[in-house]
Amino acid sequence: MLWVGSKGGMEADLVQRAGLPYTAIPAGQVAGMGLRTPVNLLKVMQGVLASKRILDQFKPDVLLFTGGYVAVPMALAGAGFLGGRRVPSLVYVPDIEPGMALKLLGRFADCIALTTEDSRQYFAPGKRTAVTGYPTRSELTEWTREKAAAHLNLQADRFTLLVTGGSSGARSINRAVIPILPELLKNMQVIHLTGKLDWEEVSSAQAGLPPELAKNYRPMPYLHEMGAALAAADLVVARAGASALGEFPLFGLPAILAPYPHAWRYQKVNADYLVRHGAAVMIEDADLPAQLLPAAQNLFDHPERLQQMRKAMQSLAQPQAAQSLKNLVLELANSDVRREK
Repeated sequence: MLWVGSKGGMEADLVQRAGLPYTAIPAGQVAGMGLRTPVNLLKVMQGVLASKRILDQFKPDVLLFTGGYVAVPMALAGAGFLGGRRVPSLVYVPDIEPGMALKLLGRFADCIALTTEDSRQYFAPGKRTAVTGYPTRSELTEWTREKAAAHLNLQADRFTLLVTGGSSGARSINRAVIPILPELLKNMQVIHLTGKLDWEEVSSAQAGLPPELAKNYRPMPYLHEMGAALAAADLVVARAGASALGEFPLFGLPAILAPYPHAWRYQKVNADYLVRHGAAVMIEDADLPAQLLPAAQNLFDHPERLQQMRKAMQSLAQPQAAQSLKNLVLELANSDVRREK
């Protein structure tokens, strides 16, 4: 296996820490770059040449793409853009709506793997697609509620709210939570994964809490054992990135979602999907300060509705997703496609 990424990309450290070989290629975003478009086009061409060299040396049986503009040069090289052997490829679409890079990659792919059926509409009718679900790490499900509560020093039988903005945190969520902590902590335990940028502000808020409330609060800038937080929680407040389509269903965890507003609409589409299935409620980012407490309190006060949301979220789980992706990769690697020019 060889992981190909971008030069200076954040994935390099993560991949190497996992013990996988990593190499980087030049790449550049083209769409929406204005005056930088010619420079990035040059990077793309350099990336195609670098990708061709990698294919000639590594001789892969199959290519797996998960999106991002860094994948485009390799997809072009793998499709025989500069001559040479054509390599079969699988594209995985994490979000419901694919970005421009994934739509382009899909044109070259032999198969497109999707998180949900809703993604089929974004690709040509004749294209081979397969719904696999969103792959989750196996270690997530090693946690039981009791084990997670002990690890996080929580009461296993007390209602627990998880607040998370992802690995880097979400400032608008953090700042909406801080003022309402006294009201939340009267009724529930709160696990608050803040990210590093707002940690000082959150720590200050924690220090100002009376002891009888502070004992119910677990703020952390980052938590490696994410499975513990998910297993311990009865409700989550979060963004609506692609992982929400896999991790929350895996744990049957009802959600209050606040899609990130300063990007294309991927998170809004993801949130709409979960809301439409009765598994989540959505709050616009700008409305968090006014609506977060009433939304959380309403679900706490109506356990029957929360239970309905839990069942709805659980019904969307596809725990076999990683295995399904693996099977598709192996199928393509052993197919006749790899022998075509």
